[in-house]
This record gives sequence, C-alpha cells and structure tokens, in this order.
Amino acid sequence: MDIVYIRDLKVDTIIGIYDWEREVRQTVSLDLEMAFDIGEAARTDNIEHTLNYKAVAKRLIAFIEGSEFLLVETMAEQAADIVRKEFKVSWLRLRLSKPGAVRGARDVGVIIERGSKQSAEI
Repeated sequence: MDIVYIRDLKVDTIIGIYDWEREVRQTVSLDLEMAFDIGEAARTDNIEHTLNYKAVAKRLIAFIEGSEFLLVETMAEQAADIVRKEFKVSWLRLRLSKPGAVRGARDVGVIIERGSKQSAEI
C-alpha cells in the first residue's frame, strides 16, 4: 500500500462550542495519510495517474474555511468523507488539531481512520 500525505495543513475557520469561539476564526491543523496506488504515476511520470495532494489541500481549505462547526469530530468526519468520495481514496488517517484549545497543551484534537487498507493494495 502506498501513502500520499499532507502534514500540518493550516486552515482558519469557526470552530467551537463557546460563544466567543463562534465570533472569531481559529486555526486548525490537518495531517492526512491517504492510501493510493502510485505505481502507474511512477511508471509514467504523469500527475494524471496519482493523487494530486495540491487538489486535495485546496478542496479541504475551501470546505473548512467556508464552514462552521461546533466539534472537531464533525469537521474531521466531513473532511474525511470529502477526500474518500471526491478523490477515490480507499483508506485515510486524518488528524485534526486545534492549537491552544487547552491551557498548557500545544494542541488537542482527534485522529480518525476511515476505509480499508486492503482495497488500496494491488
């Protein structure tokens, strides 16, 4: 199984349950690991045959910037659903963190895995 990844994708959005959080944009950070067979891309050296991580990042930025969520869990689930459906990713691990949300911690958040690694193998 091959993995295409994105690390520390920062996006500003409305996220949180407290009144003050509903009035100010906060930065969230995403890490994604996405199963994708890169064999054909490696053989042809053609971007048409791989998972275009720039397109994934742009789509997630547009979605998250244009949305408002109470919970990071909801944001993570919907972001994972977009990647799996729109980019035909059979499995992904998504880490979504909210820096500064808890005093004394660098960040908090969730890590989710969706799909099957087996269906990504040749």
